[in-house]
Amino acid sequence: MHDLFSLDGRVAVVTGGSGALGSTAAAALAAAGANVGVLARDPDRIEHAVAKIAAAGAAAFALPADVLDRASLESARDVLLDRYGRLDVLVNAAGGNVAEATVDPGGSFFDLPSEALDAVVRLNLDGTVLACQVFGSTLASFGDQITGRSIVNISSMAAGRALTRVAGYGAAKAAVENLTRWLAVDLARRYGDRLRVNAIAPGFVVSRQNRALLLDADGELTERGRAIVDRTPVGRLGQPEDLVTTLLWLCSPASRFVTGVVVPIDGGFSAWTGV
Repeated sequence: MHDLFSLDGRVAVVTGGSGALGSTAAAALAAAGANVGVLARDPDRIEHAVAKIAAAGAAAFALPADVLDRASLESARDVLLDRYGRLDVLVNAAGGNVAEATVDPGGSFFDLPSEALDAVVRLNLDGTVLACQVFGSTLASFGDQITGRSIVNISSMAAGRALTRVAGYGAAKAAVENLTRWLAVDLARRYGDRLRVNAIAPGFVVSRQNRALLLDADGELTERGRAIVDRTPVGRLGQPEDLVTTLLWLCSPASRFVTGVVVPIDGGFSAWTGV
């Protein structure tokens, strides 16, 4: 069982690796034995994430880059290959909502600026596509030399269920899920089980970006937070740590016959009608 779930000696990249979900993913991969590149735009936040992983006795290194800039991704890839000469896992955790693409209470979808909708789609979809192209081509380039390589994209409950206000974000994440399935089929037909693509769809997980929507200054649920919890069978919001075991499963040999799936980690939110 240890061998099935172990990532000893593997090399992984986590985009958006300085955020709440990304940094937790990076720490989990490192704790499982991988050497993890933490990729994000802000060097200070990257170094903070790397330092926390190192303090826990695991291996991580900084990869400053912008997922919307192919040249910077290619530069990060070259740094990684110069250092380790291989890549086994890509986790696409870069993404998030754009405030201007959110329908305000009492507002209208018809008034959303097209520039804001473009921005949220670029951040979530284009950032995932570019990372899959730049790092995915490296994963594929090893042929039969390395088995069990894996791409894991981060989706959202907003992809499959209509959530109020976040029109652009939901559309972008739905596109990420379709990309996941398409790429999984294409790569499986080319490489068999040597290169797999899956996604995780978190439920309402508290992060730096959505904390103010879900919790007030005292840590109590907001009106929106309470509505979400009331429709979540387990009766609580999620934490980034709730994603860890599923992520490790999808990145490890334990899931070698799994590709093209989107795994909800949502406390039952997607299973319940509310009745």
